[in-house]
Amino acid sequence: MKLFADIYRGKRVLITGHTGFKGSWLAQWLNELGAHVTGIALPPETQPNHWDLLGLATNEHCLDIRDPEALKRTFMATEPEIVFHLAAQPLVRRSYRAPLETWSTNVMGTANVLEACRQTPSVRAIVAITTDKCYENREWPWGYRESDRLGGHDPYSASKAGSELVAASYRSAFFNAENAPLLATARAGNVIGGGDWSEDRLIPDLVRSVAQGQSLEIRSPYATRPWQHVLESLSGYLLLGQHLLQGDKVYAEAWNFGPEPEGNRTVSEVLGKLNSNWSSLRWHVTEKPQPHEATLLYLDSAKARSKLHWQPVWNFDTALEKTAGWYRAWLESGKVTSREQLVDYITAAAQTGVEWARP
Repeated sequence: MKLFADIYRGKRVLITGHTGFKGSWLAQWLNELGAHVTGIALPPETQPNHWDLLGLATNEHCLDIRDPEALKRTFMATEPEIVFHLAAQPLVRRSYRAPLETWSTNVMGTANVLEACRQTPSVRAIVAITTDKCYENREWPWGYRESDRLGGHDPYSASKAGSELVAASYRSAFFNAENAPLLATARAGNVIGGGDWSEDRLIPDLVRSVAQGQSLEIRSPYATRPWQHVLESLSGYLLLGQHLLQGDKVYAEAWNFGPEPEGNRTVSEVLGKLNSNWSSLRWHVTEKPQPHEATLLYLDSAKARSKLHWQPVWNFDTALEKTAGWYRAWLESGKVTSREQLVDYITAAAQTGVEWARP
């Protein structure tokens, strides 16, 4: 099956942040698509981690995106045709503890990556990944659109809004010439899936508590988020990259990739659904004061649905079932089912008739 018009086969693709949760799943998918993948990242921060468990054969470079000269040398040496920029400090609560690291990585790191792209003639397309939290959160009961105001209360959210502004500036100031790279940004919801061991994230924390035979302390049981499987957001990134590689300039802008409305659920609902797939999960609600986090956050992805013909494949229940199944298999037998789940997702997409999976 020729996914994404078979455009990635034989392409030189560079991923920043390939050792992270999303980046490792993206590297696996691109590997399946026949791309020649180069990764730029720091070593994984957790043991275990999804990247090491996958064991992919990739051209790896261990460096910090805050080092512009090292970035430029690596870009020039590997000559990527498309760049997926995922490297970031991605955690809200960590941003309160390390605001300068967060700002320097997410804002200046993005500027460094885009400058390396600007100075590398081979680069034709760039997909820079930010977050749904880049919007100025007003606790609206409707979804944020790409035209809504950017902002952020915590350093993470604000720095991601800043990285969006950096991208918009590079697009206007440097990437508007006839043969310049096409640059798009992508904002996804709360991604879930097997292989995430990040700190202060609901499902990784829950998995650690199960492994230790403990009850998980829950901070905000009634906070609402747009939950989606990691493969949903990645299908959007890859579809967007396809159009940029095809030279479609109208796609060089910001895009939301969120779940269907039924995927907007409270933390409590997520835990209840997970428990139905995994009865050993236990949790309790803490009464300790917590740093500010948004309580209500939706994404409006109508633009991606109408213009990119992108659509989610797995609903909320299936996403949680696949996530729980991945961790159960790993905890009980050490089996990594990422490739099997990717195949299941692609099969479901083809049966649904989504744009990128059509022959």
